[in-house]
Amino acid sequence: MNVNCSLWQENSLSVKRFAFAKFSEVPGECFLLFTLILFMFLASLTGNTLIALAICTSPALHTPMYFFLANLSLLEIGYTCSVIPKMLQSLVTEARGISREGCATQMFFFIFFGITECCLLAAMAFDRYMAICSPLHYATRMSRGVCAHLAMVSWGMGCIVGLGQTNFIFSLDFCGPCEIDHFFCDLPPLLALACGDTSHNEAAIFVAAVLCIFSPFLLIISSYVRILVAVLVMPSPEGRHKALSTCSSHLLVVTLFYGSTSATYLRPKASHSPGMDKLLALFYTAVTSMLNPIIYSLRNKEVKTALRKTLGLRKS
Repeated sequence: MNVNCSLWQENSLSVKRFAFAKFSEVPGECFLLFTLILFMFLASLTGNTLIALAICTSPALHTPMYFFLANLSLLEIGYTCSVIPKMLQSLVTEARGISREGCATQMFFFIFFGITECCLLAAMAFDRYMAICSPLHYATRMSRGVCAHLAMVSWGMGCIVGLGQTNFIFSLDFCGPCEIDHFFCDLPPLLALACGDTSHNEAAIFVAAVLCIFSPFLLIISSYVRILVAVLVMPSPEGRHKALSTCSSHLLVVTLFYGSTSATYLRPKASHSPGMDKLLALFYTAVTSMLNPIIYSLRNKEVKTALRKTLGLRKS
């Protein structure tokens, strides 16, 4: 069902509100989606909060690998909170509208957390590379100062790209209809509503995607190729198993996150479809955020031990 832009503003130069498209005209389907997404949202918040608390309260986990994991958990909390609450509201109420300022704010935080996660995953891969391929120099090359700088660069890149892309998009005029064919203020659906030539904006999105998604991904692949080479020449089977087990969780998270985001932002414009874009967006905003705590806790004895202690303290 299209929302008539003239209900809010007739002048495209002063559009003040947008509206998200309905998921379905069938109430039962909306309620089912609401229940499923709410479950994933609560599971993501609970899992990521517990992991962050466990790492902060356990001195045994005050190492570079878990420092980055705590940052990742905080990122996932912000990432889901920037998108999912408004989506849940749209599923069960008719309040599907969002102001221009609210849309810009949501877009900034979505890009901010997303780009930061791309950079942070690359920093985590570099940490594993240093730990396995250069263990004698690991303590000095991955000191607290270095880890803090890598985290600050990741958060800083997210902020810069978020501000730049949001400002670039909302400097455009929007002609209507003002219904965003998506469940949050993402870049491609908003560009589809813009007046005039948007080729410069599309080019800016592609360049940002290459620099902030594809480039970190290449760094991750390069790190893991070197890790694999180092692991294959290890004389001890136990050493190989330990090295691979510490990397497998991170590699699975990278595959889930980069696979879905690359399919969204690095595909040619002609191959985009609203249905597929929504499915991919739901995957990397809700599903991966829910799975990350499970992946890291199930395959890591230290995290599981810290989680048990944290839960024990909370119960006592």
